[in-house]
Amino acid sequence: MIKNLSRTTGFFLVAFTIIFVLLFPFSQSFAESVLKINPDKQFGFAENYFSNKEYFRAIGEYKRFIYFFPEDVRVEQAVYKIGMSYFKARYFKDAINSFKTIINKYEDTDLSTKAYFMISKCYVKLNEAGSAIANLHNLITIRDDMHARDEAYYKICWIYIEMASWEKARLYFGKISEQNKDRYRLKRLSVEIEKETLIQKKNSELAGFLSIIPGAGFFYCERYQDALIAFLLNGGMICAAYESFDDDNNALGALISFVELGFYAGNIYGAVTAAHKYNKAKTGQFIEKLKRNTKVRLSTGRRNDGITLCFQYSF
Repeated sequence: MIKNLSRTTGFFLVAFTIIFVLLFPFSQSFAESVLKINPDKQFGFAENYFSNKEYFRAIGEYKRFIYFFPEDVRVEQAVYKIGMSYFKARYFKDAINSFKTIINKYEDTDLSTKAYFMISKCYVKLNEAGSAIANLHNLITIRDDMHARDEAYYKICWIYIEMASWEKARLYFGKISEQNKDRYRLKRLSVEIEKETLIQKKNSELAGFLSIIPGAGFFYCERYQDALIAFLLNGGMICAAYESFDDDNNALGALISFVELGFYAGNIYGAVTAAHKYNKAKTGQFIEKLKRNTKVRLSTGRRNDGITLCFQYSF
């Protein structure tokens, strides 16, 4: 019994040794073939996804980079790129959270300054102009750098221009330092803004008053097709009501008159609304022209010798 057990044990030992000898070179080659992550490859992998507009894959790879290499000098840049990825994917609230992470963790750096500007841009995209302006005010309060403050003032100005708040826009243009007034082409912009008084506008009250004659308010607002429809519809209803009463069909005449009253009120309300829409459209056209002709696209970038500004003009 003991002798048989010894033979069995010896057999297994020999078999195990043979298997180990055969598999050892294979295990070594397998281990050598495993991909080793290094900071450059991982960051480049994330950048590749970002450049190819695969933003959510880029976010995952930037987060992986931060997890594996938390001490790398590019961690701040990775967090910023996460925010930019969310922004380009139109996930503006997530982008704001990422940019706030940079502001909270890194203080007086180029990317933290850019993060403030991007947060405001996100708020504008979310139609939260008040939050966008408040965020830029925070930047102005904490930054002593003249160029960053002037850029913040400039961006606030354009937020107010988009809101057609001309006086507030002028107020903030006046806060920009003398050194940067030429760079932002404020002289030309001031001249162009003064032309806002020339924007063609329709008086909504007059449009409503003219609508006493069905369609006249729409005609005043240059909505000629609506004017014709309103005139024919209301005119037809009035004629039908008159003929009903003339034929002593008072019940039908009363019913038609009741329905016509609704159409007639709608004719007045529609004309007033048309005037507001007309004014909004003309103001929007003026703002777009202002942006094409005068707006300076810029970005703040910090180097060892201070702040540099990159300008792009529209002619």
